[in-house]
Amino acid sequence: MRGLGPTLRARRLLPPRYPPRPPGPGVPRLCSGITAGAMDELLRRAVPPTPAYELREKTPAPAEGQCADFVSFYGGLAETAQRAELLGRLAQGFGVDHGQVAEHSAGVLQLRQQSREAAVLLQAEDRLRYALVPRYRGLFHHISKLDGGVRFLVQLRADLLEAQALKLVEGPHVREMNGVLKSMLSEWYSSGLLSLERVTWHSSCEVLQKISECEAVHPVKNWMDMKRRVGPYRRCYFFSHCSTPGEPLIVLHVALTSDIPNNIQKEFPHLGTFSSLSPIPGFTKWLLGLLNVQGKENGRNELFTDSECKEISEVTGDPVHESLKGFLSSGEWVKSEKLVQALQGPLMRLCAWYLYGEKHRGYALNPVANFHLQNGAVMWRINWMADSSLKGLTSSCGLMVNYRYYLEETGLNSINYLGSKNIKASEQVLSLVAQFQNNSKL
Repeated sequence: MRGLGPTLRARRLLPPRYPPRPPGPGVPRLCSGITAGAMDELLRRAVPPTPAYELREKTPAPAEGQCADFVSFYGGLAETAQRAELLGRLAQGFGVDHGQVAEHSAGVLQLRQQSREAAVLLQAEDRLRYALVPRYRGLFHHISKLDGGVRFLVQLRADLLEAQALKLVEGPHVREMNGVLKSMLSEWYSSGLLSLERVTWHSSCEVLQKISECEAVHPVKNWMDMKRRVGPYRRCYFFSHCSTPGEPLIVLHVALTSDIPNNIQKEFPHLGTFSSLSPIPGFTKWLLGLLNVQGKENGRNELFTDSECKEISEVTGDPVHESLKGFLSSGEWVKSEKLVQALQGPLMRLCAWYLYGEKHRGYALNPVANFHLQNGAVMWRINWMADSSLKGLTSSCGLMVNYRYYLEETGLNSINYLGSKNIKASEQVLSLVAQFQNNSKL
């Protein structure tokens, strides 16, 4: 079999802000000391009321200007705290009417106990579903129909996530609104609504520039490097959405190789099996965290064997934990051939455990691993010194991993991972995991 090595990079869409347009009649004008009352007034005007259940299909959509006024008002909020305040008020005051939900829930329960006809019960359940839709969902829906509205909502959710990270706005109502907006964007950006375009050296300079700037897996060095990546024996594609034409959302780089590559410089003119040569972001940070914790606990060692500690200390002249923290952070350790040799065994098994054993809610902690495993890939091979660049050394100790795709098995592998959280891995990976379990005590 000959090899095909894809590298996938999902790009976070952060469009420029819309400049505020002149507010419509009755809309509060912005000033540096914008008040809560101004925000509440804007929201009351912009968020459409929920029509009665019987009139849900007969009620006309709100005037386009109301949604546009919200976009304009929001675009004029220069401070992160102001945007967070507005989003918090939107989530808190324009969500679900819990009184109606309780009333309809009781009605459904009563009908079930009375063993009423199926049609009556189904209609009651439909009323309950209708009551569970938050009011702000209507605002988001109507904004999406504006020119550039979907792009605006992407930015709005980015602001919401930033505000949550900064603890500017918190609580279940905010988390619920984020989930609603995420679900809506997922529908709008589903694969069926994306267009796939091939990139060549003859593509527009704007597209080539954007792809070059957003590449974080294997950074583009210069224009000659970019030309090589879209030249012979290479394929580059990107997905875009009709609301943001020419804006790469997902970029796929493909190299045609003679086998599954074990470093990022390899290139041969043949086509074969499907695999990736992927980075392992976060491995060095994870390892440094363990070294730091164990160093504080009176030098407790649960990562290396006694013989490994002795060999590493003889090379560095210092205790293992303290010396490795400095070396791994800077990437200076690769300058010592003896240290590279001493670290190969322990770092390979630690990396295997990080990819295979470290979990977040039952799934792989590493985001790149989680992506490929969700798509049905096999965790195929961990490669020593596959990326010796400074970025590769400081983010993943120079290690990279192949994820291999057997097309006839990807569906079943994906189901097993998403449903049972089982990771399909090769003998090499499982052997390294077993070494970790035998030699480490985490």
